[in-house]
Amino acid sequence: MYLQSRFFRVCLGIISVLLIILLFSKISFVFNPLITMINILIVPFMMAGFFYYLLRPVIQFLTSRKMNKVLSILLVYFVLSAIVIVFVVGVWPTLQHQVENFVNGVPGLIENFKQQIGRLQQNRMFSMFAGSESDLSTKLSEYLNRGITAASDYVSNVISILTNFVIIIATVPIILYYMLKESEHIPSSILTVVPKRYRRDGKEVLANIDSALSGFIVGRVIITSLLGVMLYIGFLIIDLPYSLLLAIAATILNIIPYIGPILGAIPTIIVAFTVSPAMVAWVLVVTVIAQQIEGNLLSPHIYGKRLDIHPLTTVILLLVAGDIAGILGVILAIPAYIVLKIIIVRIYSLFLAEKVEELVE
Repeated sequence: MYLQSRFFRVCLGIISVLLIILLFSKISFVFNPLITMINILIVPFMMAGFFYYLLRPVIQFLTSRKMNKVLSILLVYFVLSAIVIVFVVGVWPTLQHQVENFVNGVPGLIENFKQQIGRLQQNRMFSMFAGSESDLSTKLSEYLNRGITAASDYVSNVISILTNFVIIIATVPIILYYMLKESEHIPSSILTVVPKRYRRDGKEVLANIDSALSGFIVGRVIITSLLGVMLYIGFLIIDLPYSLLLAIAATILNIIPYIGPILGAIPTIIVAFTVSPAMVAWVLVVTVIAQQIEGNLLSPHIYGKRLDIHPLTTVILLLVAGDIAGILGVILAIPAYIVLKIIIVRIYSLFLAEKVEELVE
């Protein structure tokens, strides 16, 4: 009788939730202003949060040396401005030149790609597996064109996200300043909405979330930066065209766990193939060596066991989030999963663990 009554209450609760969702869907226009506001604010707050976790250790180090916090933040801003100026003066001209050459040279790259395919098809071993020469060349060229189109669309999506670039540039430093300045008071401000009897648990949850996000963001940036430097040095040694552009693209894509290294290697291999199959082999050697150093030497020391996410879970999260929210979904998928996992585990231990044990018994 108890189980039947409990089952009835659970079913009634599910029906109530579904009815609430249905009612909200009927009056969705009421929430359109709120959704618009979130879309405007999500990028500045996301960027501010990203830099917050990167710069907070520096601010903490400076304040531990008896430096005023406001002065520490202003000093960090000054150093960042100097780094941006050095990048614009020293790196940007070379990068801009390579981007322009790459864009102007796309037809030539496609033509070189076709020529390399033709040379491979003359190889007897390759032709045994390749099938019809014309069909293979046509299909691969079509795939390459699709890939370039997809890359162009991807860049267009990024540009569309940054259409309010002036607003972002103006707001991110302000948001970041107050996040760094009030970092000690942020948890207590959040805990004011938590009932008093759960504030201790809430404080532990916030501390766990803060530690997990800090470890993930700082660790990922350090690892991808070192990996990018290794790739760029390797590409220079083998004299790969557009070495700086390809190294930066691979570094940015490597921020995405597990999938990123594969995505970053694809454009590099395509460009290398337009030079020669031997260049592809050298690119693979450089990429594998860099990935092995990153995976076996850098990641264990930087991450340890803080990023406790199964690779399959990561892939599923990235695919689903990318389909739902595009590039923003891919960027936010892992941090959002980390936060939700910590919250759900604590809620389960507080409210559901004992009840589940009682039902099992």
